Amino acid sequence: MSPRLDEARTRNASSACPQGPTNSDSPAASAVPGPRTSTTSTTSTTSDFHGAAGEEFEGLEGLPEIPPYAEVGALDARALSKTLFERLESLEEGTHEYSYVRNTLVELNLALVKFAASRFRSRSEPMEDIVQVGTIGLIKAIDRFELSRGVEFPTFAMPTIVGEIKRFFRDTSWSVRVPRRLQELRLDLAKAGDELSQQLDRAPTVAELSERLGITPEEVVEGMSASNAYTASSLDAKPEEDDNEGALADRIGYEDHGLEGIEYVESLKPLIAALPSRDRMILSLRFVSNMTQSEIGEELNISQMHVSRLLSRTLTKLRKGLTLEE
Repeated sequence: MSPRLDEARTRNASSACPQGPTNSDSPAASAVPGPRTSTTSTTSTTSDFHGAAGEEFEGLEGLPEIPPYAEVGALDARALSKTLFERLESLEEGTHEYSYVRNTLVELNLALVKFAASRFRSRSEPMEDIVQVGTIGLIKAIDRFELSRGVEFPTFAMPTIVGEIKRFFRDTSWSVRVPRRLQELRLDLAKAGDELSQQLDRAPTVAELSERLGITPEEVVEGMSASNAYTASSLDAKPEEDDNEGALADRIGYEDHGLEGIEYVESLKPLIAALPSRDRMILSLRFVSNMTQSEIGEELNISQMHVSRLLSRTLTKLRKGLTLEE
């Protein structure tokens, strides 16, 4: 460890206290103190630090000096983190001293988050968002870490950080939300498909994938269908292989205006079925066979005026029944 990290604090209390708010709505933001301002003041003893900072920082005596985080190497950060974890165990959660030590641990180990986030740089999500999610994982690792286990903190923290980032992609990157079981099945199918393609020199069948993964063919088909929900294409997108072909929205069909009347037709069916047979016959001849009132009168051996009255009465009855249903 660098010699200066072994030295007792010799800076003023103003440089030892967190710079910036201690509370924030964001868990990542609340865990990271504000920018530190280095000072060139004269040295002060531990008692001077205690007296200037007040009673609320009395638990920070004897901590090593913390240089700018950009100047702390990996080995120094690991050694300093161990010292801070030892002090963190003796502090009461919720106090200013506890928050200061915890926030310092977060900033000292941000390099772990950036290293883990670099594995996902090919994803479509902004790197800033990935780092922020990874920082939440780092905070959880700090809260759960125990020195008594004898495990180095980077070894303990990395799975938690990577797991938090993977959970972020699992919950936000799918265009359509599908059960976690199908999300994991999609990954298994992709891995098995690549392995079988290399062995067979062709795309594997559903039966071969089923045998390889030890699942039923129905589950394989279900997993393949779920894979279509991972990404969605825009209706305005054009095929890459043929620039002359129109957008997808131009090829998915046309608007069927007859759909608007389906609800009314279905509602009228029971009303028409309840009409007398002669009234149903007149409706059929008028609106199905497209006959005139005079032709209907000749067909039923009644006058055209009588047909008009019967037709008007029937339509009024149907209109009233349809209005009552609505």
